[in-house]
Amino acid sequence: MSVTAWLFFLPACFALNMAPGPNNLLSINVAARYGFMRAFVGGAGRLVSFAAMIALAATGLAVVLRASEAVFFAIKLAGAAYLVWLAIQLWRSDAAPAGIALDGDASFARIAWRECLVAAGNPKAILVFTAFLPQFVDVAKPMAAQFAVLGASFLALEGVAIALYSLAGAFLGRWLTQTAVRRWFNRCCGAFLGLIGAGFLLVRRV
Repeated sequence: MSVTAWLFFLPACFALNMAPGPNNLLSINVAARYGFMRAFVGGAGRLVSFAAMIALAATGLAVVLRASEAVFFAIKLAGAAYLVWLAIQLWRSDAAPAGIALDGDASFARIAWRECLVAAGNPKAILVFTAFLPQFVDVAKPMAAQFAVLGASFLALEGVAIALYSLAGAFLGRWLTQTAVRRWFNRCCGAFLGLIGAGFLLVRRV
């Protein structure tokens, strides 16, 4: 992979990182309710999931996901079901004050695990790592090192996206001082997550 190809990769990759999606939406909601640090550190859960996907793509195992309709559909269905479940939980939330944990539900580990599951069940993420990243790999050169550079770049930019969305959520949290407003915010996030989960079922393999 040439330096030119890598420089083309960076802005295209960052656009994908910043695109509104289920994980970024979760960061906004968590930051608004519990603060920037909890959302930012909890976002590491998605990085673990994405790192595993990149490793699969680098070793060629991702070919199985692209070739198998059943495996891809199973992942897609699981991801959609989990997002719908999260959407229902947010919709039914009792709108507790921002910054107050609900029965341990806002622990760093719990948030990270939730981020990890959402990322793992996102078929669009699978498509990114099996169709987007390989386009910047020079097959005439050792691919492991190239995937390592592309993967590290993706994860670093994803970290920036987590920070930016968490900041946005923390900023919104200043307005979430009334129960009615918090309930409206949670229901909006829940509705969007539900729509994204339903949209997962429409994602086609490439």
